[in-house]
Amino acid sequence: MKNGILSGIRVIDCGTYIAGPASATVMSDFGAEVFKIERPDGGDLWRLFPHLPGTPKSKLNYAWILTGRNKKSVALDLASPEGHDALVRLVKTADVFVTNYQTALLEKFHLTWDDLRAINERLIFAHLTGYGEKGDDADLPAFDALAYWARSGLMTSVTGRDGSPSGPRPGIGDHPTAMALFGAIMLGLFNRERTGRGSKVGTSLMASGAWSHSCDLQARMLGATFPQSTGGPHPINPLSAAYVTRDAKVFLLIQLDPEHEFPRLCKMFGAPELATDPMFATDASRTENAAELFAILQSQFESRDLSDWRMEFKHYDIKWSLLPMLEDVVSDPQMRAAGAFVEIDYPGHGKIETINSPVFVEGTDKRRPEPAPELGADTREVLRALGYGDGAIDDLVKRRIAAG
Repeated sequence: MKNGILSGIRVIDCGTYIAGPASATVMSDFGAEVFKIERPDGGDLWRLFPHLPGTPKSKLNYAWILTGRNKKSVALDLASPEGHDALVRLVKTADVFVTNYQTALLEKFHLTWDDLRAINERLIFAHLTGYGEKGDDADLPAFDALAYWARSGLMTSVTGRDGSPSGPRPGIGDHPTAMALFGAIMLGLFNRERTGRGSKVGTSLMASGAWSHSCDLQARMLGATFPQSTGGPHPINPLSAAYVTRDAKVFLLIQLDPEHEFPRLCKMFGAPELATDPMFATDASRTENAAELFAILQSQFESRDLSDWRMEFKHYDIKWSLLPMLEDVVSDPQMRAAGAFVEIDYPGHGKIETINSPVFVEGTDKRRPEPAPELGADTREVLRALGYGDGAIDDLVKRRIAAG
């Protein structure tokens, strides 16, 4: 992509799984040239995710399609001097180096910030960690389920009515964290424009999880009292709850300004007097009589189909959302109107869709996604561009230091 905002920017994705590499995927969407560094034997472990027990099964590798798009796969054994030397040559030409390797691994492979800035002073070194770079747990191995979802307290805050914590879904913290790392990288590039110097930037899964959970955490820091789950059949706040319509559609109602919004809801039902009923006229009375209010609202909503309510909601400015199943989400026309989904021409399968990165700049087209590469698909081309002859490349491949 020659005219993208990041056209001409070279990015080395020297990470694994999702959060670090996904930030490079976002850069690729805007035209950056991204080199995916992988092990010659098996490649990035993220390629293997769909084969794990309990994961969705598909003929196509959905995990790799999602995060590997637009990249060039360069397979190198970084534990070997020759593989390390090849990566160093590439680093000398790069603008951004993205990694989520633990500090101990970066030191083992001589790929720390101090190592790389010595050979490229304009490099932006983007380090994604699980728990930060300081403290007793800094170098613990982490997945987003552990550091983002569990350690931040999100898992125990998002509970069912029985109080049991909700489990994470794949990438639930990795992809938001990737956006934080993307922002950090762009700040690094902006700072380089001003100073001419590279810098080290980063974030952690745990810090990103804390940011996502920040409203409750801030409240707890200030000694707030939290409502306790009733454990019963009705929610604590019926004006922020899920309801079922006559055609068995489930939707979420949210009213954060009930002084103005609740009367509109009652008027929509043809029962404006409900808003001034002493049982429901104030926050305190609605809380005290939550079971009764929930029953009234549910009886109203289950009397008509969602298609009917949809028009009423719009007319009375009621804030709501369908609670869809996955099949509803992937067929949602508003997702396409919002640019959340984008097409890929996938060899042997025609056009398929993938998830777009959630950043848009008016007047700038994003790259049309290209299929994620096979392992080592670009190793030979990249090594030739770095000055290796075909004989030297054949030797590296034969010795399994490279794959291509």
